[in-house]
Amino acid sequence: MLSFAHPAWFAALPLVALWGMAAGRRTATGATPAEIYRHPALQGSSPVSPSLPRSPWPPALNALAFVLMVLALAQPRQPGPWIQPSPLGRDLMLVIDTSETMSTDDFRLGHRAVDRITMLKAVMDRFIEKRVGDRMGVIAFGSQTATLAPPTQDRRYLIAQLNRLQVGFLGPNTALGDALGLALKQVRERELRPALILVSDGGDSNAGQITPAEAVAVARRMGVAIYTVQVGSDLFASVRAPTAQAPSQPGLADIARLTGGKYYFVRTTADVDAAISDIGQLEKTISPPPRQREVREWYWLPLLLAAICLSAARCFSWRGRAV
Repeated sequence: MLSFAHPAWFAALPLVALWGMAAGRRTATGATPAEIYRHPALQGSSPVSPSLPRSPWPPALNALAFVLMVLALAQPRQPGPWIQPSPLGRDLMLVIDTSETMSTDDFRLGHRAVDRITMLKAVMDRFIEKRVGDRMGVIAFGSQTATLAPPTQDRRYLIAQLNRLQVGFLGPNTALGDALGLALKQVRERELRPALILVSDGGDSNAGQITPAEAVAVARRMGVAIYTVQVGSDLFASVRAPTAQAPSQPGLADIARLTGGKYYFVRTTADVDAAISDIGQLEKTISPPPRQREVREWYWLPLLLAAICLSAARCFSWRGRAV
């Protein structure tokens, strides 16, 4: 459906009509040439000023051109499809264990056995690609913690940083509390509440300055949900020396329950895919309703036709003078 952005310009059409009527009268009465050539035999007779008829096309084309220019100034437009706004996302932090137990090759990608870190890279790559509108970051932890990518919407950068993960590059132990504390420090509430996705083999936190219980208390106070994904089990837990930590420290299932998240225990790549997909469903992005539509402007068409009419009128005028 065609509409006009500035219909007030149509008020100028009566002026164009008056100009057209005046031009029509001049065309009907003709015009007196500036010079009249007299024959020598007509000496003494009163001079005669013949009336040369004008072509009706120049004034008609000029009038039509002005009408078209008024139409262009009114700015005709046609509404197009609705513009879908960007989804409302949230802050999501991937907190990934890189301790020595993550080197266990008890997962399969295709027909080959791979370690847990390699499997996570493949699954998380697909998850990151789907999270349009979210600010996501990557934190790795072992004996120490490191921010590989702060919260950002640059998904290519996130994937590149995620692929840098290597088992043991932050030490052989598990500073789980420090990793959660670092992640909580970087998220902020946007339109939707933030969330953490913790991936670990479930080993006890045996390094760091912050305990998991302290990190959970901070998450509860901030309203941040922590989803925990346990990949296999800690094969070295039975041979590790006992730590000085209190036995009341929450495990992965407790961390998820206390913060309003969800706990997943996975043994296969399909299980990890299902867990990550479920987290994506629980922490959806919201697509707001469209409020604007695309607009196709058509002012150029009457402008083009007006230019053609003016050019044609000029050609008829030159042709009449030549005759």
